[in-house]
Amino acid sequence: MSDLDRLRLEYADRSRRLAGNDRYSPFNPAALFTLQQRQRATLSLLSRLGLDRLDQRCILEVGCGSGGVLLEYLGYAADPSHLYGLDLLPDRLSDAHRKLPHLPLLCADGQNLPFPAACFDLALQYTAFSSILDDQVKANLAGVMLRAPKPGGWILWYDFWLNPTNPQTRGIRPAEIRQLFPGCKYIFRKITLAPPIARRIVPLSWPFALFLESLGVFNSHYLAAIKKPPGLKT
Repeated sequence: MSDLDRLRLEYADRSRRLAGNDRYSPFNPAALFTLQQRQRATLSLLSRLGLDRLDQRCILEVGCGSGGVLLEYLGYAADPSHLYGLDLLPDRLSDAHRKLPHLPLLCADGQNLPFPAACFDLALQYTAFSSILDDQVKANLAGVMLRAPKPGGWILWYDFWLNPTNPQTRGIRPAEIRQLFPGCKYIFRKITLAPPIARRIVPLSWPFALFLESLGVFNSHYLAAIKKPPGLKT
């Protein structure tokens, strides 16, 4: 079985397992905490990069799933006509189409980007790479993502560095990110209080959860900005 076939089966099974579950609902305090903290970190990083006017930017999310992250970027004032989503799985993309019928969303393998090279200001990936176990598929996808931004453009990365409870994922640390995107400039922030900890602590004490996350040692994800050098040939 190819890794892409495994992904299709895993996401179908995940949808069945989580049907009716509020684990990722904003009405769940732990999920709300994770979402809001990630958004704060993202907006802070985008501002640092000079990307605080997203209405003037062309943006692509690779692995957009059911559209949750794209909805967030609309909330950041991204222009709907310049906000694109790409996903391999038709069922998840159908969900995204229902939520975002006005956005250009495409069902395609991210290893074969259906856009010209260097036409985006910002390319996004949120927890897509950690779901890929095949190193070659991962390298292919990274190469495509590096071709997507304009020279001097950015890739925004948010993903696990460690997820020991899910054998269908493999965490990615900064050293591997550098290997996947060679020759770039990188900014790394270790964020997101590990979900098993957040689920226990947030309902008891939101301030204590904030304190634990501020330490960094209990955080499970990296938020990274990867800058494509102006002269990089892709």
